[in-house]
Amino acid sequence: MRRIFTLDEFLQQVGISKETLEQWEKMKMIVPAGVTDGEMTFYSDEQMEVAGRIQQLAGLGYDLAAVQKIIKKVGLPKSEGNRSNVSSQQKFLTVGSLAEQVGVSPRTIKHWEDKGIIEPDTRSDGGFRMYAEHYVFFCKLIKDLQLFGYSLDEIKMISDLFRDFLSIQDNMDVYAAADTEQKMDIMLSEIEALFAKIALFKEGIERWESLVKKKKKEIVSLKNQLKKKNGQKEAGGGDNA
Repeated sequence: MRRIFTLDEFLQQVGISKETLEQWEKMKMIVPAGVTDGEMTFYSDEQMEVAGRIQQLAGLGYDLAAVQKIIKKVGLPKSEGNRSNVSSQQKFLTVGSLAEQVGVSPRTIKHWEDKGIIEPDTRSDGGFRMYAEHYVFFCKLIKDLQLFGYSLDEIKMISDLFRDFLSIQDNMDVYAAADTEQKMDIMLSEIEALFAKIALFKEGIERWESLVKKKKKEIVSLKNQLKKKNGQKEAGGGDNA
């Protein structure tokens, strides 16, 4: 997991003021690693290294204009976060925003984390957690599996298998050949089991759709009959009066 720093954490670690950092960013000498959905910027170890180099050059007597020229000519440590194009910054979700988009509480997200089903992409020294945007889809899949009757322990096993799949896909030699084959067999078995549950779920949905449609019509018809009956009673009562 990549370590990140909030603005306050970064300023404290580097030992500079917010005004100084803003000046560096304005001069394109440093760019935040990313931004949250709430537009809060954050920084990584790469930006920490860049800041250290800028301070070293400044300590040698170079003013900011000279440091800027050196950066343009020689460059600073290359990294994903050290780019001058702000649009290339990574975007992440806070716990609260992720929970809101998935339709669960932040406590549920934390519980899934504690169970090892998901894990934040980045975490600050102060415990600030952020997730890549694909986690919205992933967390909705977790909710789907719960609807299919999976327990969180079973979902944890599936998420572990998925991580194994990604590792094997990236490097087929990451595990011993026998272990890789066994893991793949388990994956296929779980996929078949999920197909079976989905089929049952679909059948159940069809039964309920048919039943609910039928009962809705019956209820509307009964309601109209009751309304007509009450109307006749009121009309008859008026004649008797």
